[in-house]
Amino acid sequence: MKIGAATILCLTVLWYVATTLLGLIAPGRFPSPAATLTALNQVSIAGYAGGTLIEHVLNSLKLVAMGFIVAIVTGVPLGLLMGWSRRAEALINPVFLIIRPIPPLAWIPLAILWLGLGDSAKVMVIWFAAFVPSVINAYAGVRTIERPVLEAAAMLGTPGPRFVREVLVPAASPMIFTGLRLSLQASWTTLVAAELVGAFYGLGRVLNVAQQDLYPGMILVGMIAVAILGWATTKLLAMAEARALGWNQAAALAGRG
Repeated sequence: MKIGAATILCLTVLWYVATTLLGLIAPGRFPSPAATLTALNQVSIAGYAGGTLIEHVLNSLKLVAMGFIVAIVTGVPLGLLMGWSRRAEALINPVFLIIRPIPPLAWIPLAILWLGLGDSAKVMVIWFAAFVPSVINAYAGVRTIERPVLEAAAMLGTPGPRFVREVLVPAASPMIFTGLRLSLQASWTTLVAAELVGAFYGLGRVLNVAQQDLYPGMILVGMIAVAILGWATTKLLAMAEARALGWNQAAALAGRG
C-alpha cells in the first residue's frame, strides 16, 4: 500500500514538473495539475455536460451495476450448466462460440435499434461485455472439480438442488470469482464507449463533450473518475470474494500445515 502511494506521488510530481515547471508538454496536449483541479471544481460545483460530477458518477455506477448483475445472473448459471452437462454444452456451446468473438461495442448499433437511446441499450452492451467472462470461468470452474468429489456426491445420492448448492457452486467458486473480476473490468471498459452515444448523464458523456470542446483538463477528470470507480468496485468485489471463500483459504493453510 505504501509503495503504491509512493508511486502515485512520484508520478504526480513528474506530471507537475513536466507540465508546469518545465513546460515540456503543451497545455493543449495534456493538462497541468492546476488545469485539472480547475476542471474538477467546475464539474463538481457548476456542472458540465448536463450535470454535476456526482450525477454523472451515480448514473455510470447504476449502468455498470445493472449490466454486471444481469451478467452474473445469466452467465454464471449458464457456465455451470455447460460445465456439468455434456448435453447442455453440445446444445449451447456452438451458439456461444459464434457470439463470443463479437466485440461488445459492435452490439451498440443493434442495441440502439432494439432499445433506443435510453439506459436499456447501454445496459445491454455492458451486459454482453460482462457475460462472456462469467460464462467461461464458471464453465472452467466446474471442469476443474476433482472427480472424487463428484463421485462422493453421487455415491451419497445428493439431490440435484443440494448438489448444486453444496458441491458444484462451492467447488467452482474460485474460478467464478475470477470471472466476476474480469466481468467487472469489462463493464467499466465498455461503459465509457456505451455512454458516448445518446447519453444525457455519465462519465462517458463527460469525456465525449470534453473531447468536442477540446478541454484536456475535463477529459483527464473523467478518466481519473473512471479509474477510481473501477478500483473501488474491484476492491469491494475482492472483499466479497475473501468473505465468500474464507473456507477455501483456511483449507489451503491447513494443507500447508
